[in-house]
Amino acid sequence: MLWADAKKARRIKASMWNHNMKFHQLPYRDMEHLRQFRRDVAKCLFIGIISIPPFANYLVFLLMYFFPRQLLVRHFWTPKQQADFLEMYHALQKRSHPEILTYLERSIPAVSDTTLRWHLTELCSKIELGTHPAVNDILALRKCFSSQPLGMNHLQALQLKALSRAVLLTPYLPAFLLRHRLKTHTTVIHQLDQALAKLGVGRLSDQEVKSACYLRGLNSSRVADERCRAWLGEWLQISCSLKEAELSLLLHNVVLFSTNYTGTRH
Repeated sequence: MLWADAKKARRIKASMWNHNMKFHQLPYRDMEHLRQFRRDVAKCLFIGIISIPPFANYLVFLLMYFFPRQLLVRHFWTPKQQADFLEMYHALQKRSHPEILTYLERSIPAVSDTTLRWHLTELCSKIELGTHPAVNDILALRKCFSSQPLGMNHLQALQLKALSRAVLLTPYLPAFLLRHRLKTHTTVIHQLDQALAKLGVGRLSDQEVKSACYLRGLNSSRVADERCRAWLGEWLQISCSLKEAELSLLLHNVVLFSTNYTGTRH
């Protein structure tokens, strides 16, 4: 399966080269395949590097047996492991949600516009009370997340660490690297969203929809297929309305739009 993915990734890269295409110009399924394959290759490279010293490969096999989630790519997980590991990953994500909401509340006094300050206060209150926000509740805050205090270039180190945990990126890096990785991650999701909007959510299989929702912060294993499609459609409305300077809102939306959705409230 991993070898088949590698061959498909090679064909996509060759097509990009032959047609002088960039990543964001690819069809949705090709973009998603390359994104996932890059993550798998990064994990395989790590295994390869720690296997270089003499006789280390014996230790690596032992470590892979005891730590399959951390050291093996998804192709080598059993179906039960896949379900269990997705739950574990989401549990790690949602631990950061209260912290991110706290930082949003603390930033309210720094918002200069009175209307935006009121909208942000209302949004935080709704989420704390267990209400799932509407698309318009999120989009009303576009300006708030394009400059101080919540624009991507104005986020503090602790906010960057919490947001990194929310999207399953390592938080143990300097602030400038965390910011760069979050920008890259959010840009890729934004490009995927634009490609998916062109394709249409209705063209995806149920498994593709669940995978897309999971990438965007929703624990889709606990949500019915139709509700996943509805949620993903609303997410695309938000994402496709945002400009590059407003991508901090899309990053925070991983928390804002998933915390209280039906079946996932925590």
